Amino acid sequence: MINYQTTLNNGETLPIIGMGTYSGENDRETTETAIRTAIKMGYRHFDTAKIYGSEVAVGNALRRAIHDGLVEREDIHVTSKLWSSDHHDPVTALQQTLQRLGMEYIDLYLVHWPVALKPWVDYPIPAEEDFEELDMENTWSGMEKCLEMGLCRSIGVSNFSSTKIQHLLDFACVTPVVNQVEMHPMWRQRKLRSICREYGIHVSAYSPLGGPGNAWGTTTVVDHPIIQSIAQKHDATPAQVALRWGLCQGSSVIVKSFNMRRMKENMGALHLKLDEWDLIDINKMEERKIMRGEWLSNHTTSPYRNIQELWDDEI
Repeated sequence: MINYQTTLNNGETLPIIGMGTYSGENDRETTETAIRTAIKMGYRHFDTAKIYGSEVAVGNALRRAIHDGLVEREDIHVTSKLWSSDHHDPVTALQQTLQRLGMEYIDLYLVHWPVALKPWVDYPIPAEEDFEELDMENTWSGMEKCLEMGLCRSIGVSNFSSTKIQHLLDFACVTPVVNQVEMHPMWRQRKLRSICREYGIHVSAYSPLGGPGNAWGTTTVVDHPIIQSIAQKHDATPAQVALRWGLCQGSSVIVKSFNMRRMKENMGALHLKLDEWDLIDINKMEERKIMRGEWLSNHTTSPYRNIQELWDDEI
């Protein structure tokens, strides 16, 4: 069984390939079937969030797999996230997540975005009036309380820039174990990775292929001639090359496909070896940010149009 892991700054482990469970269709049966298939293929990290609407399906699938003897609970890593309308009370938010999952604890709880929404906002694209001032010190205190109560094994953040990380560390009693951000060969997050490495924070990459299939993503990464050439050289696929690049940076990757062939292909990245010249060629690729915030900035008048400010210090 493939079960490659990395060790986090608190001694907990994290499988380096995770399965994302966001789906525009959000069909519970499809999600449960995909997770069961993924477990049989060797996936052990499952990434969800309140706003994805997939927590119930993830919990159902994992509990059934454990009951059927496919896997033990201690071998499964479950990540979920604090939605932006729940910053005022992370403990209650996580308790509700655990109810939806049907679990006593999760392995990793992340602050989804460093922005705050009013308590009733439970939709992914907020309006101008839905935003409120973020008190990150209070939020992180609540996250630390979740850890103290045993509701999760680790706490971390998502979509935090270098500046946001350093601000958090000014008052945090517990250093986040993970910063989950968009990262791929065309947005390499060099400065952010350096800052996180300095503080022992593991970088986990979402949209490691550039987000094809998502409204804000494109196939620009996997279609790039350099990625295509390296794939041909190693008798691999462009997706495997992009994923292996992320793993070569010491990051974990969160892949999102419910297609059995692609799920198997993504796991194949664990066996691919990139040489020094491959990595040099990838570093020659022009960087391009392909992220949800940029897509939102073109499709809504909400303050998410300014989300790019979170990343200005990365260039």
